[in-house]
Amino acid sequence: MIEITKTGALNTVQDLGRKEFRHLGVSIAGVMDPLALRAGNILLGNEENAAAIEVQLFPFRVRFLCDTSIVITGADGRARLDGAELPPWWGCSVKKGQELELSFPRQGARCYLCVAGGIDVPLVLGSRSTALRGSFGGHCGRPLQSGDVLPLGKTRAPSLPTEGVGIVPPQVAMPDLFSSRADGVVQLRAIPAGEYPLFSSDHARFWSQSWKVSVHSNRTGYRLSGEPIIASQTLEMRSYGLVPGVVQVPPAGEPIVQLSDANTAGGYPKIAGIIEEDLWRLGQVQAGESIQLIQCDAREAIRVGEEVRRWLSRLSVQSARLNAG
Repeated sequence: MIEITKTGALNTVQDLGRKEFRHLGVSIAGVMDPLALRAGNILLGNEENAAAIEVQLFPFRVRFLCDTSIVITGADGRARLDGAELPPWWGCSVKKGQELELSFPRQGARCYLCVAGGIDVPLVLGSRSTALRGSFGGHCGRPLQSGDVLPLGKTRAPSLPTEGVGIVPPQVAMPDLFSSRADGVVQLRAIPAGEYPLFSSDHARFWSQSWKVSVHSNRTGYRLSGEPIIASQTLEMRSYGLVPGVVQVPPAGEPIVQLSDANTAGGYPKIAGIIEEDLWRLGQVQAGESIQLIQCDAREAIRVGEEVRRWLSRLSVQSARLNAG
């Protein structure tokens, strides 16, 4: 078990989400950076979908109530174990009574604490993710609070080395795949969506300009601030199904990107959809930082997915070698 000794609002237990119930109006929820969760769980010998703690408000501190192994992924939260600094994307064994602290990230927005066996909260609709808007799942259907004690699942994997082992982060392992401009603007691939032709006069500007993530953003969606793009005609649309990554344009002309806690239906025109394999990068963009959307097609999205799967496969081999040793 682990005890939460210090936390901010909105830090939650999450897995990869519940994807089978959108037709009933249930949001996916789940982590904002699924690649970080999958990588941490693979190194630990967990199922990729094992629940972890998503930390987006700092400082955050936990005490381990038993010997176990952990992996910290996602943003560089300047992790310290009993005061000793740990590198980012790092795994190691921990002893009963030790404390881990995460601070405001040097880079990125969200840290993930993965633990051997996963966080063993009850399954609700097939997932252990916290649905904040519905107040169910996770730990008591709410953000974590100081004093909460979380149970851990069983694991057959050996403990990670005490001295620790690192993961090469995806943006370092695949620099040609996940790029940013020289000025730090994160570039994300997107495919034109259903109402894209309505914005034909603003197409060039939509793709070329930098969009700033508004402070009025959260796990439901990121609002993008920039020079508005306006549809060529007013269109009365019926509500349609939404999934994370859909880029909608409200009448004011500043796009909204639907994310993990997205509504299940909406009616604003869709101009584009960010490809699934790039959504983890958007989940690591802080409010006030900027992104650029790069037009691509399905073939490019498939290529990116294949490269990511190869990276995860190499990590699985690394984990197998550790377990064999």
